[in-house]
This record gives sequence, C-alpha cells and structure tokens, in this order.
Amino acid sequence: MLDVCLLGTGGMMPLPYRWLTSLMVRYNGSSLLIDCGEGTQIAIKEKGWSFKPVDVICFTHYHGDHISGLPGLLLTMGNADRTEPLTMIGPKGLERVVNALRVIAPELPFQIRFIEITEPEQTLELNGYRLRAFRVNHNVLCYGYTLEVDRAGRFDVERARAADIPQRYWSILQRGEQVEHEGRILTPDMVLGPSRKGLKVTYCTDTRPTDSIRNNARGSDLFICEGMYGEKDKLKKAKEYKHMTFYEAARLAKEAEVGELWLTHYSPSLNHPEEFLEDARAIFPRTVTARDGRTMELVFSEDE
Repeated sequence: MLDVCLLGTGGMMPLPYRWLTSLMVRYNGSSLLIDCGEGTQIAIKEKGWSFKPVDVICFTHYHGDHISGLPGLLLTMGNADRTEPLTMIGPKGLERVVNALRVIAPELPFQIRFIEITEPEQTLELNGYRLRAFRVNHNVLCYGYTLEVDRAGRFDVERARAADIPQRYWSILQRGEQVEHEGRILTPDMVLGPSRKGLKVTYCTDTRPTDSIRNNARGSDLFICEGMYGEKDKLKKAKEYKHMTFYEAARLAKEAEVGELWLTHYSPSLNHPEEFLEDARAIFPRTVTARDGRTMELVFSEDE
C-alpha cells in the first residue's frame, strides 16, 4: 500500500487557502517528501501525518517556492530529538544550497546524507521502492520523479515441490531472498511466476512538456503534473517562463496512458482552477484539479 498526499498546490507564493508545492508519500513505515515549499509543516499537521518517518526529501529544483520550507522543517525535526539520518536528493548544487539555508538551522542532532543527481536520468533503490529522477525543461536545472513499487510473481507451490525445496524456505524465497540448502543455491525465480503489475507514481512541475515526462510517466497509476495556467490565452506566457497549461498536462497524461492526472502548482492569479476543468477533461477525462491535502491510497490490483 502506498499513501500519496499532495500537501501544497501553489506556485510562486503561498496563499491563505493554498500552500506552496510539496508531495508526501508513505510506504512500508517510511515517508518521502518531494519539494518543501513554505507552509509544508502546517500542511503535514493539517493532514494529521507525522514528520518522524520522513527519511528522504527530494527537490525538483532550487527556486524558493520549492525549498523555502526546509530550514523550519529541519529545526522541527531537530527539536523532536530526531537522531536517524536524513537523505536528501536533488540536482547538482544540492549540498551547497542546503548548507546555505542551514545558516539559520546550524545545529541538528542527525546526519544529512546528500545524493546529487548528475545524469539526465538516474535511478535509486530506497526503502523498498525504486526512485527515478529525470531531467525536464525549466529555466534552471530541474527534475521530475517517478516512484515505483515492484510486485513479485505468485508463489507456485507445484514448482516448489517439483524442485524439492523444503517448505521452511518457501516464505524466504517468496520475500525475494535466496537460500543455500545442502550445497544448492535456492533462488526466488525457482518458485515465483512472472512479475505482476506494481504501483507507480510520477511527479513533475516547473517544466514545458518533454519526452522525458511522457516516457517516465507511461503507465503510472497516478500522474501529478503542474498546470500553472488554466486560461487558454496564457500559452505564450507558459512557453516564455517554461511552465505548462492544464491542456498540455492533460495531453501528456493521455499520451502516457496514466490512471489519473492531478493538476497542481497553480499560478497565484488562478483563484478557481476548477473553472477550467471541463476543457482539460475533454482531453483526458480522469483529470482532477487537486487541492491541498488531496490523498490517494494505492493498492495492488486483486486481479493480478
């Protein structure tokens, strides 16, 4: 089970009814944040979730509306006597940017581990899920992220018996671990069928449409994508400042054949995103104009 909460949906500046951009994902006892705009701490509190399990924070890029909430969050974690290490992931310059922000949060009782993304695409294995960063097209170096949870094939009792594998090892192999027994190496592929469909979430913001988004979002259960502008006459402005309209995001969702699209990162001038939803749904019917705190619980399909 994967819990996804879009904590903040605003771009550029926080509003009384809309915090700046941040996404929180919970899986297997750990939590991941993508971006940490101003108001992220309040949004987490409003949701009733906890800071304590946050062990990974990713950044798409280093504009203020995506990272300005970090110093306060670090101070809160430190004041809660956190001692577990915290991993941060982001484009080149991550350690320099974070250390500059830490001038106002200098003493922390936990270690920060930095992973700087150096390639157009880079994959990391963390806490039981796979995280892939992919470069997008903004006016500074910027990345989107895809998070995937794999699902092993079904356990095949007949194959296990035919291979003369003792029953006490079945659960170990089913967990994906190998075992040595009487000089034989027993491996999961000896007892498991083909891999089944897992869970996939893709998040991107502050970008023009790109092939990298389309390719990495393909088949996602949930695609969270910026829709800076809903007004159709704002396309020129979106191109100039390297953002996206609702309709460009909807076309990406359609082409990538995703399960659902959540629009986010709205312009401060866009007071009522839902006014433009019908036109976006004409392109991709499963489009949602997300609000702060929107949550989805993703579970493996029972049919698989």
